[in-house]
This record gives sequence, C-alpha cells and structure tokens, in this order.
Amino acid sequence: MSEAQTRCGFAAVIGAPNAGKSTLVNRLVGTKVSIVTHKVQTTRAPVRGVTIRGQTQIVFVDTPGIFKPRRRLDRAMVKAAWEGAGDADAVVLIVDAADLAAHPEGHAAQDTHAIIEGLKTSGRKAALVLNKIDDMKRADLLPLAEKLNEEGAFEQVFMVSALKGDGVEDLASWVAGKMPEGPWLYPEDQAADIPSRLLAAEITREKLYLRLHDELPYATAVETEKWEERKDGSVKIDQVVYVQRESQKAIVLGKQGRSIKAIGEAARREMEDIFGRRVHLFLFVKLRENWADAREHYHEIGLEFPEE
Repeated sequence: MSEAQTRCGFAAVIGAPNAGKSTLVNRLVGTKVSIVTHKVQTTRAPVRGVTIRGQTQIVFVDTPGIFKPRRRLDRAMVKAAWEGAGDADAVVLIVDAADLAAHPEGHAAQDTHAIIEGLKTSGRKAALVLNKIDDMKRADLLPLAEKLNEEGAFEQVFMVSALKGDGVEDLASWVAGKMPEGPWLYPEDQAADIPSRLLAAEITREKLYLRLHDELPYATAVETEKWEERKDGSVKIDQVVYVQRESQKAIVLGKQGRSIKAIGEAARREMEDIFGRRVHLFLFVKLRENWADAREHYHEIGLEFPEE
C-alpha cells in the first residue's frame, strides 16, 4: 500500500476508574492487551493496542483511570492519562452508564464530571461512550445520554457493552474516520505495543488481584526480574512480587504457599496462550516498604516519576 492509501493514528481511551476502558480496548483490538479486574485503578500505565479497520491502523491507548490523586503513584497515573489524551488524534471518554444512573452523586460521577471539565478547558472534543448498557433500563439511559451531551464536550455519543461487544464496531468506524493519512506504524499482525517483560508482569498482577480480592490492598507491584530464552523455544521468567508490609507477604503466599502457587499457575497458563510457547514461571515475594516511591519502578512500568 502507498502512504496516500493508508491512515494511522492514536485514539486515547479515558475515563474514571472501573468504567471499562481495558475491556473496551481488548474488545476493539480483538485480543487481550490490557489486564482486567473488578478492582478500580487496575491499569497503572498507558497500554497501546493496535487494530486495523480497512486501510486504517488505529492505536488505542488504554490509559489509567482519572480520579482525584492522593499518592505519588496516583499522580503519575493521572498525569499519564491526560498526556495520552493530549497527544491523541481522537479521544474516547467511556463512562459506566449503569453506575452513573444509579449513583449520580457518587465518586464515579464526580470523577467523570471533572474529566468533562478538563476536556472543555483543553478545548478537546471527544466521543462519549456509555458503557454497560446491558445493566440498565433504556428509560434511564436516554436521559443520561442527553444530560451528558449537553455539556458540549462531545462530537458523538455511542451506547455499548464492551463486555458483550454491542455497539463497539460503530465506535471503531467513527475512530477510524478520525485517523490522519499516513503509513502504518506497526506490522499488520502486531496487536500491542508493550514489552513482553512488562506484559508478563501485568498478567501476574492481574492474577494477584483476582485471587486475593479484598484481602490485598493496592500495595503490591510485580516486576519481571529475569527473562531467559531457552534453546527448546521456551522461556524462563523470574518475577518478584513486592509488598509493603510483612503481613501482606503472608497473604500473597497463602497457607503452605497455596495462594502464590495458584497465582503462578494461572499467570503461566495465560502467558503461554499469549506468547504461544511454553513458559517456566518462578515467583518470589519480597518486602519492600517504599516500592511506590522508588524511581526505578516508575521507569519499569513506563510512568514519569513525579517529584514531590
């Protein structure tokens, strides 16, 4: 294809925590590029998922949730999200429509309205995506759509179920139309722009969240310490799970090591599926009280270290 025939650009997916950004990006790309859990603030750094619609290559940037930051890590995540929106050719604001309709004064609603004000201040127009429409009545959906659209920050409104795929292709077509002319940035068969070492760490972090639920606060980090290619085509991966307190270490390990074993098995299976080869995964749990203030950790996951 010649450059004149092709289009390529970036679309930032922003929203309050737990609005469904990662689920939407995974659905649009057609494979898993971002981890998904029931916990808010799961995504910590922007993840790029690549998809093709006709002659157009779209790079969807799954950003961290935007909320009122409290910790250093929070500030880095929110800054990365806004920077992703500022650099994009198209911006998609996704909201949990069911939650907003049920809790119009809740945290998600407050965060969403703050994001809308941020868009208006920056002069950026976005697509509004009302997600999780399968969880609410149509009689509640239409008034919510009208109310949000009256803010004047949106070019188009879409009603989707990112989980089921309803309405997603209409959104993809709209985004494709926003991409500028130019050559594709990635090979046709590449679905994500994320280092394998980081993706492996993210997969393990997802399994941690899913296994431990509310027992474990956001006091863990996973780093891929070693990646060893083997002659038989398999890979040996050593990862460290950092916790901030000794009591958290016991929770991650579980009785007789059962929890960490189950987490490792689940992570290994998914890595083998995504990487398409055998994986030998070894997990180590270490106490590091200040990992959330360690500059090297931010660089490891692709965040800018915010100075105090």
